[in-house]
Amino acid sequence: MTERRSPEDIAALEVTTERAPGERHAIAVAGHPTGIVTFPAPPAPPERSRPRAKSREGRIDLLRLATAGSVDDGKSTLVGRLLYDTKSVLADQLDAVHRASVDKGLSTPDLSLLVDGLRSEREQGITIDVAYRYFATPRRSFVLADTPGHVQYTRNTVTGASTAQLAVLLVDARKGVLEQTRRHAAVLALLGVPRLVVAVNKIDLVDYDEAAFEVIAKEFTDHATALGYPLGSVLAIPVSALIGDNVVNHSDRTLWYAGPTLLEHLETVPVEPDPHHIPFRFPVQYVIRPRTPEHPDYRGYAGQVASGTVTPGDEVVVLPAGLRTTVTRIDTPDGPLAEASAGASVTLVLADDLDIARGDLIAVAAAPPRVTGELDATLAWLADKPLRHNARVLVKHGTRTVAAIVTTLVSRFDEQQLSTVGNPENLQLNEIGRVLLRTAEPLPVDDYAANRRTGSFLVIDPADGTTLAAGLVGTPQPLSGIRPN
Repeated sequence: MTERRSPEDIAALEVTTERAPGERHAIAVAGHPTGIVTFPAPPAPPERSRPRAKSREGRIDLLRLATAGSVDDGKSTLVGRLLYDTKSVLADQLDAVHRASVDKGLSTPDLSLLVDGLRSEREQGITIDVAYRYFATPRRSFVLADTPGHVQYTRNTVTGASTAQLAVLLVDARKGVLEQTRRHAAVLALLGVPRLVVAVNKIDLVDYDEAAFEVIAKEFTDHATALGYPLGSVLAIPVSALIGDNVVNHSDRTLWYAGPTLLEHLETVPVEPDPHHIPFRFPVQYVIRPRTPEHPDYRGYAGQVASGTVTPGDEVVVLPAGLRTTVTRIDTPDGPLAEASAGASVTLVLADDLDIARGDLIAVAAAPPRVTGELDATLAWLADKPLRHNARVLVKHGTRTVAAIVTTLVSRFDEQQLSTVGNPENLQLNEIGRVLLRTAEPLPVDDYAANRRTGSFLVIDPADGTTLAAGLVGTPQPLSGIRPN
């Protein structure tokens, strides 16, 4: 998200960008009694001698993570603390935050301002949009999505967590596990986020009480395991985002805690990167036909590899038509490739001239997805307008958009009681339910549990094009063992 600063925020003096660890940061402020306000510089990050982990393709290891939790649990402050203590903030950004903090009468920088970029967010002290931040340490690179905590912005949490490999769910140590905490945990489980960290924040406000931490950690872990998470995939960490306890550096105020800091866990947690090991899927975005003297007969199919790996010589099938052919070349602007894996944007050249258009899916012939016009799916309803029986919608799956009708509302998931209500009259904003859809044209789909990219879709309002729901094909893990109410 592009950061929008007020003129007051960016009216900062030029400062030195290189500072020794522990050196204090001073800025001149008009109207201040002394004219100078001094903030402590971020502490030096702990030494890390291990080089950055490499993926099997030799690239720097990347972790995609999201933050979630109830309102005012301190998500933006925690993200700001991570950026601040790892020295991942540009000097002008830091000066703007310092100046805005002084204007608010604070003696320490308000690190949430590093993330809450919209003017309305700063004025209200809340997160509205999904804020993406990028930072790196010697061990790993990170893409972090800071999602909103308010109930009415749960739809943005779905967006931010949809590609996450790990989620940090914050809980206020004074309030414990709340309704929104359970809702976010259910959404994360539904989306298949494989690992959770429950950061028990504001531990300083309960005097670093071990007993308070243990109560929250047990309650949340029990809820997460009921949603299908294995014990080993959930970790609780006591933190203070404001002060910095156990975020980057270990705190001497929590000697009773023997686990890793948040950053240590993020750097070392084993996470499967891109989906290379699952069958090859390639939604066609564009058909390239130059018809120039240099390339009179060239026909290529451009898109991004959704999953798996493809090499020249592989037999593939074009869906939904079911036509089989062979990949002869993989083209890019930098020349042909010997192999393309998930995330790569390439152009495939095939052995046969087939009738292929945008919206078709090229898949490995040995393990194709099923082609169907009937979807048994789970929806996370994101619209103010409720979903009712026989609603006419558009379904966007990959690069194909087709008309559809909701034939049955099968059940609604109660994320608080971990139960289902059969045959609901409708689905309201932020509710999760199982539905049956009939599409006007067949779609090549996988179950979401097997392939997140080709097992997901969007439900769109045909009248104005707004997104109504995020859809998952099949019954995801958190709903498979839920008891009826």
